[in-house]
Amino acid sequence: MSAEGPAGGPAGELRVPPATRGFTGRRRERTEELPPGQYRTDDFPVLSAGPTPRVDTGEWRFTITTETGSSHHWDWNGLHRLPRTEVVTDLHCVTRWSKFGTRWSGHPLDAFFASVSTSAEHALVTCYGGYTTNLPVADLLGGRAWIATGYDGEPLAPVHGGPARLLVPHLYLWKSAKWVRSLTLSTAEQLGFWEGVGYHAHGDPWREQRYAL
Repeated sequence: MSAEGPAGGPAGELRVPPATRGFTGRRRERTEELPPGQYRTDDFPVLSAGPTPRVDTGEWRFTITTETGSSHHWDWNGLHRLPRTEVVTDLHCVTRWSKFGTRWSGHPLDAFFASVSTSAEHALVTCYGGYTTNLPVADLLGGRAWIATGYDGEPLAPVHGGPARLLVPHLYLWKSAKWVRSLTLSTAEQLGFWEGVGYHAHGDPWREQRYAL
């Protein structure tokens, strides 16, 4: 199980605007401000709670399962038929480092949800290797989250979550789960790996949501 995280690892029906197939653009999320308790680094530390999975793109699959049990699947070719964007954003790890101006390429979660009918408010992310984390569905939409497949102009390396990882840069980095495999949507919150051992269920760095109260 793995994601950049602590201690070596870690209403109503949604209405999503239709995705524009083939759109390519650049999204800037860079703030160059430090959340409370953070320090700036130019490195990209690798923190993991287990071994690095080696996932062949020919075998890679991503699945969204709704609260009614309906499943939607994308293979590697299907993923790359979705709109692709470039994102420049800052990263904030719960272990207190922040890295400014990171450059990613990937596919917005809005494009996946364009074909998904759901009124669920919660999502549980599951990864190759078994890592899990939970997020509100609202934090995955509105241009706030991506399935990233490239970093700094290169295919995403396995140690950073390649071939594909979740990228949710407005939350602590343990929410940006490496080696993403599926989202399971539900009406009730189910805690993920780090959340289940005392870390905050949401993880907003600007509010220092490191630990559960």
